[in-house]
Amino acid sequence: MKKEIFLLQTIFMILFVFFSIGCDDNTTNITKFVTLEPDKLNPIRTIDSRLVSYNVEMTEVTGGTFWKEYSPEQINGKEKITTNTEISDFSNFSTSNETLMEYFPPIELANKKLVKLAKEIGPSWIRVSGTWATKTYYDFDNSTNGIPPEGFDSVLTEEQWKGVLDFVKAVDGKLLISVANNDGIHNAKSPWTPEQAKLIFDYSKNYGVPISAVEFVNEPNLFEMSGLPKGYTGDDYARDQDIFCKFVRENYPETLLVGPCMMMDALMEISGVNLTTIYETTGMKIANTDEMLENTNEKLDVFSYHCYSGVSERIMPLDPKWTEKDVLSNEFLAIPKTIAEYYIPFRNKYVTDGQMWVTESADAAGGGSSWASTYLDVPRTLDELASFATVTDGVIFHNTLASSDYGWLKHNTFDPRPNYFAVVLWNKLMGTTVYDAGENSEGAHIYAHSRKDGKNGFAYLIINNSIDGSTEVNIPKSANVYMLTAKHLRDTEVQLNGKTLALDKNDNLPEFKAKEYKAGKIILPPGSCTFIIM
Repeated sequence: MKKEIFLLQTIFMILFVFFSIGCDDNTTNITKFVTLEPDKLNPIRTIDSRLVSYNVEMTEVTGGTFWKEYSPEQINGKEKITTNTEISDFSNFSTSNETLMEYFPPIELANKKLVKLAKEIGPSWIRVSGTWATKTYYDFDNSTNGIPPEGFDSVLTEEQWKGVLDFVKAVDGKLLISVANNDGIHNAKSPWTPEQAKLIFDYSKNYGVPISAVEFVNEPNLFEMSGLPKGYTGDDYARDQDIFCKFVRENYPETLLVGPCMMMDALMEISGVNLTTIYETTGMKIANTDEMLENTNEKLDVFSYHCYSGVSERIMPLDPKWTEKDVLSNEFLAIPKTIAEYYIPFRNKYVTDGQMWVTESADAAGGGSSWASTYLDVPRTLDELASFATVTDGVIFHNTLASSDYGWLKHNTFDPRPNYFAVVLWNKLMGTTVYDAGENSEGAHIYAHSRKDGKNGFAYLIINNSIDGSTEVNIPKSANVYMLTAKHLRDTEVQLNGKTLALDKNDNLPEFKAKEYKAGKIILPPGSCTFIIM
């Protein structure tokens, strides 16, 4: 009798497991069906191996104000964020407004954990710039005793700049900066002078880490809001950029000239917002690309702009459109590609045959949205890299490496956020040859590259941007699959093939282990980002 009972129990357990699995399959809401056809892929272009790059803001180097961090309750969506509805002075609000900013001490660039994790990203460009850089005084002989001269807001010391150069060398980086241009150097109607710029160029070169690329000014088309001299215009910028370009070409011919570092004009115009109306209603003056470059004579080597898909909740009155419910939508994910396409004619006009660099990029201006540090920003991060590569060759500088909520690493502790693991995985898998994988649709944003390991075959990235529908992908042959998911979209942890990614006790990266699939179907759950290597 015991044998019969045991047999029945065994049969019951087998049936239970069988029907449980069957039930899961039957209740899976598959809303998209895709078949990969690698034999039909056609190459588009080869892209820069340093596509994935990042910013270390000048204010991080010197110590100073930066965007306030969100609380854990705000990050998980349980605490409402008070927006700043009284921004009336746009001339310098982003560096001084106490409701938006807090003081942070200088970043510890020599930190072993930080250096180790930055190296894991791979060789990158490192940009030291930001709004604060425009008003930073280079005090390499300690003549100021830490007190900024009139017209400047902060002081960069020799030791602080050595720290930057040592970091760039340690992570096999290339250095991009912007230089100071403010009332302390000249007024709007008199020409910019190169004395301060010469200090930082010469010091870096003599130290053995030359400045490999330079933008004259960070976001010059925002004028006084970016720290430029009072009354500065597009004509003043054209005059001064020509002076700067001549100075660099005569003295540092190996340095790439990058510009004009545009901000917000594309997003506003694509959204149907008239720039004149913005000025009339807010006092914030924004120039377009022609206004900045049409009167220049010196040609740039690289065209640059900034790409934020929106603004953070703390300055939401500027752009109330996007909420967390929208950020997986086709419309939201298309913004970086649309902005890149917007600038292509300007690049062709002013920087013929040059690359395009997105010298600041993140989900939202103003330190990032409250979900920037969660898994919810992973689909946007990967979609931006992939879609940009279908438009042009260039580099995308994420803002930032390790500051504020949009940092890939958490400020001070340098713990990885979900999108850090995403970009590391991208660099491990996605090669530099880009293929045409067809048009995107909801549930199936499909991109294809060569394999990073150099083997024959292809590396696919498929983003299921559906909130509630799974995507069935049919593959023609066996493949290694790396599927990024989270327990919920605003989770601060990310999983690879169901296993949470985390550093070990020695701050080493976890193993990025693939799951092997034979020819047939793969089910991609809602919100997942999946690399398929075949």
